[in-house]
Amino acid sequence: MGKRLTQKAIIDTLKREGKTQKEISERIGCSQSAVSRHLSGKFVGRKKCSKKCCTTRRGDRTLRKIVEKDRFQTLGDLRKQWTESGVETSRATVHRRVLLNQKQRQKRLTWATEKQHWTVAQWSKVLFSDESKFCMSFGNQGARVWRKTGEKEMPKCLKSSVKYPQSVSVMVWGAMSAAGVGPLCFIKGRVNAASYQEILEHFMLPSAEKLYGDEDFVFQRDLAPAHSAKTTGKWFTDHGITVLNWPANSPDLNPIENLWDIVKRKLRDARPNTLDELKAAIEASWASITPQQCHRLMASMPRRIEAVISAKGFPTKY
Repeated sequence: MGKRLTQKAIIDTLKREGKTQKEISERIGCSQSAVSRHLSGKFVGRKKCSKKCCTTRRGDRTLRKIVEKDRFQTLGDLRKQWTESGVETSRATVHRRVLLNQKQRQKRLTWATEKQHWTVAQWSKVLFSDESKFCMSFGNQGARVWRKTGEKEMPKCLKSSVKYPQSVSVMVWGAMSAAGVGPLCFIKGRVNAASYQEILEHFMLPSAEKLYGDEDFVFQRDLAPAHSAKTTGKWFTDHGITVLNWPANSPDLNPIENLWDIVKRKLRDARPNTLDELKAAIEASWASITPQQCHRLMASMPRRIEAVISAKGFPTKY
């Protein structure tokens, strides 16, 4: 730290003496770009990045009130109103504050800290799972609504719409490990505890058999009501399945989300016209995912953990 400060002082002194950036870099033994970055930051007025929280609890409460007035506002609208209330922030900060409350951020940070020293080999023992919705209309997917877990059916979070034949969709359950992907399950109707346990019985267990054989594994699922119901917990206990504890609202920690994105990108090219074609395209895209892709995603887990810790529990780029 002391050496860097001394170098910066020397750069400033030489600049005042009229030296060029090239002459300064040769004099102190660093790159010309480093000299340029320092001088630009010093003389153009660029501020240093700070790790301190850029908003107050009062400011966060103000944002929540703005969101609750209209759940369908765009990110730009939210930022504009928050700025008008006296809080100067970026779009990214608005996005982070809306998605996670303080308790959820703390739980994510605690969870990540506990898993900080897990190796890729340990993560390879985890069977990740998730559900995802696939639509035949790839243009307008509807308005974004800002809501928390449990608020899905609130009147303020619902918007009337006209249903067209081309807006056919299907919900899919899948699982993946470092060794590859398991069989897909196309879900009919709503998922409750009973139907979720049927999925576990007929699709999760075969996935585990395919990907792990007789080896031990740990099962990951999010905290959706059907997944965390008491009867589902009993099902895991009765079947001797170890379940990985998981923080709420953490899709950035689940590598299977990246696989869903891969499948959806391929569907844009396939352009299915019927429900059967949509299902066939999903299955074909899922089957094309290689073990190498899965292993690369699993190898990203330590980086995802570090990102959550660095972000102090806030959402990450993953």
